[in-house]
Order: sequence, then structure tokens, then C-alpha cells
Amino acid sequence: MTLAIGIDVGGTKLLGGIVDEDGKILARIRKDTPKEGGTALTDRVADLVRELMAQSPSPITKVGLSAAGFVSADRQTMLAPPNIAGWTGVNLGKELKERLGLDVIVENDANAAAWGEYKFGSGKGSTHAILLILGTGLGGGIILNGELYRGAYGTAGELGHMRLVIDGQLCGCGARGCFEQYSAGPALLRHAREGIAAAPERAFDLLKRGDGTAAGLTGAHLTAAAKDGDRLALSAFTITGEWLGLGIASIVVAFDPDLIIISGGLVEAGDFLLEPARGALERAASFSGHPLPRIVPAQLGNDAGLVGVADLARQ
Repeated sequence: MTLAIGIDVGGTKLLGGIVDEDGKILARIRKDTPKEGGTALTDRVADLVRELMAQSPSPITKVGLSAAGFVSADRQTMLAPPNIAGWTGVNLGKELKERLGLDVIVENDANAAAWGEYKFGSGKGSTHAILLILGTGLGGGIILNGELYRGAYGTAGELGHMRLVIDGQLCGCGARGCFEQYSAGPALLRHAREGIAAAPERAFDLLKRGDGTAAGLTGAHLTAAAKDGDRLALSAFTITGEWLGLGIASIVVAFDPDLIIISGGLVEAGDFLLEPARGALERAASFSGHPLPRIVPAQLGNDAGLVGVADLARQ
């Protein structure tokens, strides 16, 4: 059995693991991400790989690293990591090989998570699956004909930046009306605040879950309130889910997937989010009678990227 190491790099933490061919994590280590990034971070990644190699029951020859941001088509260079200092334009494959003597592939974190879910999670049995990660933003990964689709320049899958609304909400990418401005975590909170402003007399029970203000609410507060039947929380999830379904309708026209996998913090709400999305997809879908993909929650949680990038390193 060929073991591989996966390293998932976040803005505050590094998570590494030894992964077998069935997607099982045999050992894992977590470290803090150096705030200065750059060489210090590359060195820490190399140290983490060495520690895992020392724990491995068999030799390691394959290493994969995932991080948020654009990655070059040859899977070697970080082009624009949004939350990591000092890695823009860095050929991590080359630098880590110099430190470790091993070939290392680099992959976008959403692509890695999509592959992990496709091979070992909710995507098993699918051939055309798309992962949407609903968190602070909306990330995406695309599986077509059983292969990870990266595009001509390695940057495919930025589905959160499809434009849904002309002159809509301003996005961090600089455009307006992007998908993630209506379906990600901040959008859920904005929909909740708008509902509170429209019906403050209904908001007492919801607001007391936080600090008493609309600004003090979190996604976890809204999920708990929805489970208790709070109408404002349920409405916020319904609105967010309907926007999600509308965006998925455009994805369906472009890629014709058989499965949409929803990951990230918002999926904890389950059908409070997914049922409105399914209904909106049916209403918004082009071409009456065209088969629509199933919309399902992810299974692997925060391990998807680590497991996925380790498996990609074996390809």
C-alpha cells in the first residue's frame, strides 16, 4: 500500500497527516502557521513532513500541499494566496524538494477538498461532481469525467465569483453581485440582520443567543435558533438557500454535474439550508425536464483537503 502525506495550510494552522489509499488518516500533526509566512512557513511545512515521515509505518515518497489561492497549472507555484504572507509567486514544489528530497505537488484547497469528497466522501459513485464550500467566502472544486478540472491556467473552480446580480453587493474580489455575497456565511448573517430590522418585535429570542445585538449573532447562533423553530433564523436560511439554488442553476447549465456537494460551516444547518436550495434549483433550472443533480452535504469535514491532496499526490 502506498502511503502519502497531505498538508493543509491555513492562515492560522497547518494540519498534516499520513493517508492510506482508502483515505484513512493514520497519523496527524497540527502546528501553528507562522504569521510572517514566507521562508519560515516553508521551513515549518518541511519540519511537519519530516515528523510525519518518522511516524510512518512504510516509506513516504508522495507529498501533497493544499492552500487557499491560485496555484500554477503545473501544481508547483502559489500564485496568489490571500491569507498567507510571503508565498506569492513562490515555487513551493521546488523549495520543498530541496528541503525534503521528495516531489511535492501543490493544490488549491477547494480543489483538494473536492477530490477528497469525490474519492472518499459524499462523491463516491459520481463521475461529475462539484463541491461548494460555504464559509467566509464560497469556494469551489470541479470533477468532470472522474478528473479534477483545473482549467487552462490552473485557476478553475472560483465559482463563488460568478456574477448573479448586476450592481449587487460589493465583493472582496472587486466585483459586484458575486455568488458568495448571497450564499456564504456573511450573507446568512446579513439576511438575518435584514429580517431583524424588518420585524424587531420577533427578534428577542434570537438576539438573546448572542450579546443582544444583531451584530453579535453568529452562524452557530442562527443554526441553533433554526433548530428551535425561530422564524427569523429559518427565514435567513431560506433566503440563503434560495440564492444557493439560483447559483447552482447556472453551474448546472455550464457543467451538467450529477452531484453538488455542500461543505463548510453553513452545512451544519442541514436541510434548513439545503431544502430551499433544492427547491430554488428546480424553479430556476433551464430546459424543462433536464435531469438535475442531487444536492448533498459533505462527509469529510475539515479532513477533506488533507485527504484529497494526499491522494492527488499519488496520481
